[in-house]
Amino acid sequence: MCGFVCLWNVGDEELAGSMIRKIAHRGPDAVEVATLENAPVVMAHCRLSIIGPEDGAQPIYQSSEMLIANGEIYNHRDLRAILGASAFETQSDSETILHLFRSGEARWISRLDGMFAFVLATRNRIVAARDPLGIKPLYLARIGEGYAFASELKAFDGVAVESIEAIPPGTLYDSEAGWRQWYRTPHGAAELEPGTDIDRTAAELRLVLEEAVAKWMVADVEVGAFLSGGLDSSIIAAIAQRVRTDQGKGPLKTFSVGTEGSPDLLAARMVAEHIGSDHREYVFTAEDLAENLRHVIYHLESADVDLVRSAIPTLFAARLARAEVKAVLTGEGADELFAGYTYHHEYVDDPRALADELTRSLGTMHNINLQRVDRVTMAESLEARTPFLDRELIDFAQSIPAALKLCRTDPEAEEATGETTEKWILRKACADLLPTRLVWRKKAQFDEGSGTVDALTGALQRLTGFDEVDRAAEGALYERLLREAYQDPERILENAGTWDSADRVAVPAD
Repeated sequence: MCGFVCLWNVGDEELAGSMIRKIAHRGPDAVEVATLENAPVVMAHCRLSIIGPEDGAQPIYQSSEMLIANGEIYNHRDLRAILGASAFETQSDSETILHLFRSGEARWISRLDGMFAFVLATRNRIVAARDPLGIKPLYLARIGEGYAFASELKAFDGVAVESIEAIPPGTLYDSEAGWRQWYRTPHGAAELEPGTDIDRTAAELRLVLEEAVAKWMVADVEVGAFLSGGLDSSIIAAIAQRVRTDQGKGPLKTFSVGTEGSPDLLAARMVAEHIGSDHREYVFTAEDLAENLRHVIYHLESADVDLVRSAIPTLFAARLARAEVKAVLTGEGADELFAGYTYHHEYVDDPRALADELTRSLGTMHNINLQRVDRVTMAESLEARTPFLDRELIDFAQSIPAALKLCRTDPEAEEATGETTEKWILRKACADLLPTRLVWRKKAQFDEGSGTVDALTGALQRLTGFDEVDRAAEGALYERLLREAYQDPERILENAGTWDSADRVAVPAD
């Protein structure tokens, strides 16, 4: 996991160096600035060594091409075998991008399986792209007649740019061929067809999920897991623990945070004991929130109330985990794939509308929850991995009828109870992994289950001096703190992630 900057037709190494230093928290292991001979390109990279730690330094320079990348290519070993291992000069997974590009295949990028953003340059061409759902960030700005690319908005702060925009998920820019949307999220199925074998559907979902978790655990360093005690993170942790056991490794390290006695801490302890993980927890207070709020908002690059609230416990979890590991698994994506939000209940009698809404919300994750997870974990030099957003899992989950995801009653029950259950098919698929009371535990937002909302009340009182702080005043405080943190806050706010009216609901539980 890394951060990078690329200047094209700008040619200013000093500028590239100053920009990369603003996001150096993303990669504390090494920082490099390099140019490509006889080409108008400068690349800067900060590295967090996860795969190929010995020889995976970037930028990767070979012949007349140069590459910088952020993220992980999980099928890099398979690609090495297909492309010819002898052609590779490093053990870095990112090098596969370079060789696929050289293959000349029209859809070479579609063969990359993972989370990534990259910029690749030749002497007269530049190519930049982002993974299918935008798990890893990538921004593009204009500087005169040239371009500047960066992993975070703060890299551009104080730089005289004409415009900044996020490269959309699943999109590639080629200076020769223009823009391509190389990936489109498959549209979700709706009604339950007669004769559907629900048991087989659940069993196959379990297999696909297990493969996704195993794949997203590939690393040359130890991978832990966030564990909130909610369904999503608990499932991921339970499967990950089994993967480590099968590999003959020790217990999975799990990490949980919350206020004293909060539901998440109690549930996480129960899960950790059940699966046998090596569990760590951190109890935070209102004072902790007040002390870290400015830090959270600066790194989050947003003043949105819901994002800030959920980013606070994420920060404490990231700090706790980074003391032990360099990478963690998280449960992001399950709510969008399997109908886990409270507002989804409005669609319980309209599976088609629910399927459409789930597909839409998958397409907005890059600017909301995925931005929160990326910025806050990388602020602590920690790589967060999201197995629920594995491409094969997305494809399979979208093929499952929405009628099996949100059910007014158990589809297999003889008598209707009238109770609506979110993520029903996911619960069924993983029911044996966890105690029954945890599998069917009702959802709580991360900021509520962790106790953040209550602790935040005290923190806001300390920061404002008022006995009561309503939502509008809370948002105004967050915006003020963001404006104070940046030289050019308008650029940040213009591109900030927000829960707009179309998103309907605040952040997920895991």
